[in-house]
Amino acid sequence: MSSDGEILLACIAALAAIVLFVAYAKLPPFLAIFVGAVIAGLIAHVPVEIIAKSFSKSAGGVLGESGYVIAMGAMLGSVMTKTGAADRLAEFIIARTSARYLPWVMALTAMIIGLPLFFEVGLVLMLPLIATVSARSGQSLLRIAVPVLAGLTALHALVPPHPGPIIAITTLHADMGLTLLLGLVIAVPAVVLAGPLYGKWLSQKASLATVTQLATLPEPISGLRPPSFLLTISIILLPAILMLIRSISLYVLQSDSSLAHLLDFIGEPLVALTLTVLLAILTLSWRSGMEKKHVGETLTASIAPVAVLLLTIGAGGGLKGVLVEAGISQSISHFASQTHAPLLLLAWGVAVMIRQATGSATVATTTTAGIMAASFQLLPPVESSLIALAIGAGSVFFCHINDAAYWMIKSFFGLTLRQTLWMWSVLQTIVSLVGLIMASVLWMILVSS
Repeated sequence: MSSDGEILLACIAALAAIVLFVAYAKLPPFLAIFVGAVIAGLIAHVPVEIIAKSFSKSAGGVLGESGYVIAMGAMLGSVMTKTGAADRLAEFIIARTSARYLPWVMALTAMIIGLPLFFEVGLVLMLPLIATVSARSGQSLLRIAVPVLAGLTALHALVPPHPGPIIAITTLHADMGLTLLLGLVIAVPAVVLAGPLYGKWLSQKASLATVTQLATLPEPISGLRPPSFLLTISIILLPAILMLIRSISLYVLQSDSSLAHLLDFIGEPLVALTLTVLLAILTLSWRSGMEKKHVGETLTASIAPVAVLLLTIGAGGGLKGVLVEAGISQSISHFASQTHAPLLLLAWGVAVMIRQATGSATVATTTTAGIMAASFQLLPPVESSLIALAIGAGSVFFCHINDAAYWMIKSFFGLTLRQTLWMWSVLQTIVSLVGLIMASVLWMILVSS
């Protein structure tokens, strides 16, 4: 096992190498990340054969979890755009919302659609709507996109049934309902500040003036029969409904019942999205008059723009695997055991450090919750819920180049590294800091009073 200092040096060297290779050598991000992972492993004295195995295993794990979901989401987004379904939904929103309140409505839409969804799923489902609303309303793409990203981020970090909050709740033996309620209380101001308000400021920033359209969405096909609003909203909400039903069934059905097994299956993200894509082909593409040949071409073409993205996401998972193998989690655990910070600040700070090192909110949440549970047993319900939420807030602090979502945002919006930091990393930092502040305020009101 390497020393804590060597592991810290390995992290810094890996991140510096990745930035240099991408920004100056112009290497593809997935290749730069692989080189950075090898550098980190060598500095941390991880055996060379273990570096390769850890990288491959973790990269495969990340792609197994999110790669298929992103690919199916890209297909669904392409079908919605080509058939005019995204246009129909955008028309409905724009017709009933003044320009002043449009970013706020988009943030609310993202929170509703994204409540039961993984971040990646929510993002790919919202992309066609983001592009269409921006184009049809004449508003800056950033003013529309940033509130959506804020809504999805806050829910992902703070509100069950998202994986991070669920892990923290389970590990800390917190109350699910109480954590859900407090999470929503914290999420609303986080979305307001990181979404419509930050998006308005960001849209006026000169260095982001070139961000005017999404990089991966096709143009609608003319001459097709437009879908109804009811059909459009049903398609876009279907995966959310299937996943939400699955989450509810875990608490209301016997785990060994046939219905529970069925709902568990169809509520899996990859199954829910696959069923939605198949239904979209039937009801949106074929029913609109699109030729079957063109449907197949549309689905195939939608995969090409995300191919490099999938490799990059996998490479980010590989870097995480190498750092975990080097002992990054243990090093941060050592630090946590030696500090005497307040509980909320400690939980948030440890999650921040693990997220910065590994690039994974799930790893940050799991490790931090384990540390807190081992150190502080049988906390009162309110305290355990607020600590779980502080961990969730810390897990999204300043997500950068070792974060899979960072590369998703960069690719989808056609950004430079610097632009992605402004649009994504700072946005996540706002959510994280507001989460900590709100959790602290609630602690003072509910615990200290």
